[in-house]
Amino acid sequence: MRIIAKRTLVEFYNAHNDAKTALEEWHKKTRNAKWSCFADVKKTFRSADSVGNGRFVFNIKGNDYRLVVLILFSTGMVYVRFIGTHAEYDRIKNTNSI
Repeated sequence: MRIIAKRTLVEFYNAHNDAKTALEEWHKKTRNAKWSCFADVKKTFRSADSVGNGRFVFNIKGNDYRLVVLILFSTGMVYVRFIGTHAEYDRIKNTNSI
């Protein structure tokens, strides 16, 4: 998969150093994946959830952080839409709009 906006992940883990290892692992697994549907994502990341409109949520570092991405399976693209604490994620009113 091709990940757009790794810089967003790097900026986040530079500010939250405890997330670096988990985000780098997520990035590596995702980059090497060949997902064609959500079931493929679940095989790689059991805790991933679909939240609609092509968006998927990943628990990062034991659910301390949440990562929301938009996945376009047909083109193999993954767009980072949000990375933040669980509390920040809970304040999002509609994940379909991010």
